[in-house]
Amino acid sequence: MAKEKKLVEEITSMDVDFAQWYTDVVKKAELTDYTSVKGCMVIKPAGYAIWENIQKELDRRFKETGVENVYLPMFIPESLLQKEKDHVEGFAPEVAWVTHGGAEALQERMCVRPTSETLFCDFYAKEIQSYRDLPKVYNQWCSVVRWEKTTRPFLRSREFLWQEGHTAHATAEEAEERTQQMLNVYADFCEEVLAIPVIRGRKTDKEKFAGAEATYTIESLMHDGKALQSGTSHNFGDGFAKAFGIQYTAKDNTLQYVHQTSWGMTTRMIGAIIMVHGDNSGLVLPPRIAPTQVMVIPIAQHKEGVLDKAYEIKSELLKAGFTVKVDDSDKSPGWKFSEQEMKGIPVRIEIGPKDIEANQAVIVRRDTREKIVVSLDKLSAKLAEVLDTMQKDMLERARAHRDAHTYDALTYEEFVKTINEKPGFVRAMWCGDQACEDKIKEDTTATARCMPFKQEKLSDVCVCCGKPAKAMVYWGKAY
Repeated sequence: MAKEKKLVEEITSMDVDFAQWYTDVVKKAELTDYTSVKGCMVIKPAGYAIWENIQKELDRRFKETGVENVYLPMFIPESLLQKEKDHVEGFAPEVAWVTHGGAEALQERMCVRPTSETLFCDFYAKEIQSYRDLPKVYNQWCSVVRWEKTTRPFLRSREFLWQEGHTAHATAEEAEERTQQMLNVYADFCEEVLAIPVIRGRKTDKEKFAGAEATYTIESLMHDGKALQSGTSHNFGDGFAKAFGIQYTAKDNTLQYVHQTSWGMTTRMIGAIIMVHGDNSGLVLPPRIAPTQVMVIPIAQHKEGVLDKAYEIKSELLKAGFTVKVDDSDKSPGWKFSEQEMKGIPVRIEIGPKDIEANQAVIVRRDTREKIVVSLDKLSAKLAEVLDTMQKDMLERARAHRDAHTYDALTYEEFVKTINEKPGFVRAMWCGDQACEDKIKEDTTATARCMPFKQEKLSDVCVCCGKPAKAMVYWGKAY
């Protein structure tokens, strides 16, 4: 028994040290491992399988909106990067440079892509000539490199996986429509698949993407009350087009600049899943993103017929469309239960000699540990019902947690006290002046997460300076 307990005891309680709890779960659930390359991670099969599911579902949703996948080089010549001044200044501190090819110094150094706006612009300048060539609605799945000083698995690493969409349109209206459309794709994906509720809104000018006219974001709240930017969509207007000479001949034979967008989501969403749904026993995966939805655990598997029945159940459930494994290792059932819980597999099915005799099995939910006895004849139908209920419950639980940790502040004293003493979002009015943003960050380390699309008037004045307010803002300390 002592050994079986040890698996869970090795996880630090999230209430004692949330950061260490997170690291423990990532390691014990075998999602990643450290490498000899500082700041980079090995994404192990269990972690990569989650990313594959994210990729598969997002890719499907993208293509439903007309997106096509492409792939561009990972190297960007310095001269190309310098064409858009605001953009390069925004990324300069994080850029990794290649200066040699073999033993020879390069005539021009190249950066390893931190993002691909400049390459797409260079490509579009040659690809787009006429209004007939528009729109271009492209996306690429790739890795990017940003030389982060402080790294954490999934949340912040020097190389990470993502997708980056880059589109070109004939009009500002089309670009704006696409920008918001893709933000909504992300938001729906987070809520429907990852069971993570999000706030949809616009970034302040201080927080927007370098070179963008407007950045829209979805913000989620982790269990420890910190915010996580979970997906962004940027409207570039025609700024990049003018810098790179991306023009097209319109129907009236005039030469016009295109209007562009960019949008992305990364492997940091695996970190979000861990921090929104995990508990002190490990990972808890929403059924719709879990690589393995069901673990069949035979009880007293040495007895005749038990393993055969476990495999029979697996075969039946696979045919019904579930992803299923059987734990037929020689570990004790208690150890298997702890391992299944650590890895976040949504449900386990327990089957033993007495269950076989009674033509039943026991379904155990990972999130609530509720045990449900079900006839083997109705197992598939009941399992579908349980997984569907679990998916909805996880979203509602996360939403309830977010709402319970969202506060309103009307005075600066109240704002500072709340943001420092009550982890979560603080909603407060803002005058629109960056000086107030800077003061809030200096005094509290909190940043403007977004100006939500659903605006509310909490008061007439800015919480910081007392001048007339222009917007209600979600503020928070963030990862």
